Amino acid sequence: MKKTILVVDDEPSIRLILEHYLGLNFQVFAKNNGSEALDWLQAGNKTDAIIADYSMPLMDGLEFVGKIRSLSEYKDIPLIMLSGKDETKEKIKCLKAGADDYMIKPFNPEELEVRIANILRRVG
Repeated sequence: MKKTILVVDDEPSIRLILEHYLGLNFQVFAKNNGSEALDWLQAGNKTDAIIADYSMPLMDGLEFVGKIRSLSEYKDIPLIMLSGKDETKEKIKCLKAGADDYMIKPFNPEELEVRIANILRRVG
């Protein structure tokens, strides 16, 4: 059975790229923002890893990570943050909030897939 990835990004093109590329090896679900993603999780859906954009409407990636990490049933889900922000202070904020990794847009989907596979291998 394929592992499940939740993609959270307000850019349709990024969601499509990730659904297409990661869909070869993972079951991919995509949501427009952190609020939709949190609702999806709280509706009883499960995911093995999350890829979230930093800048989104309603609930941005930083707020989303904080909420996920504060809820016991989601606190251990691996999460990779995607962002157009290359500043070290933004990376540190995300990592301190609980993101497991941080990648800059534009990104290479193959590199992202390898990072996901490595995290999933470590967490079992």
